[in-house]
Amino acid sequence: MRAFKNIKLIGTSHVAIQSVKEVESIILKEKPEIVALELDKKRFYVLMAKNPKRNLKISSIGLKGYLFAKLGSWIQQKIGKATGILPGTEMKTAINLAKKTGAYIYLIDQDIEITLKKLSKEITWKEKLTFLREILLSPFSKKIKIDLRKVPDTKLIDTIIQKVKKQYPSIYKVLIKERNEIMAKNLYKLMSNNQDKKIIAIIGAGHLDEVNNLLKDYDKKT
Repeated sequence: MRAFKNIKLIGTSHVAIQSVKEVESIILKEKPEIVALELDKKRFYVLMAKNPKRNLKISSIGLKGYLFAKLGSWIQQKIGKATGILPGTEMKTAINLAKKTGAYIYLIDQDIEITLKKLSKEITWKEKLTFLREILLSPFSKKIKIDLRKVPDTKLIDTIIQKVKKQYPSIYKVLIKERNEIMAKNLYKLMSNNQDKKIIAIIGAGHLDEVNNLLKDYDKKT
């Protein structure tokens, strides 16, 4: 967790029981007036739907973005089955607790279709084939031992991000760098307009440090 002025940032893993427990514990303890989430409206409604179904269209987001989204969803579902936690359970827990405690829910992420459309334009087939090759060869490679029930430590997260930045620059730019900037700007605006209110923001652990640093940078410039 990171704290800056009237906001506390919780870095989560979307398929870890540790994240679900941490989100529940902090929201009940802190009793924030505002809960900010790494979601957009489309993902919010899919997450909260009784029969969730994401209607992504190739015509809207491009073939490469569509394939990447489907592959990413499949991987998360596989990991979720292994851990017994459905992807996004920590976000759903936060939403339900916010409603229960009367906290305002604020969505800080970019529209998923915009992100995937950008990814379709930016990502190269070389990056995509490299990504697929890594997945196919992973059962035969030396594996880093990761407890999927917990949020990876900061050192491991940084190692993974640096690898993505080097091997998949387009993926890093669209999925990490640009979204960090968007989420940080939205959070800073939220903080500035609600200085008397306590805010809890829940974002993926891979975004935590950079978003926290960006908030401090924006504050220095004002």
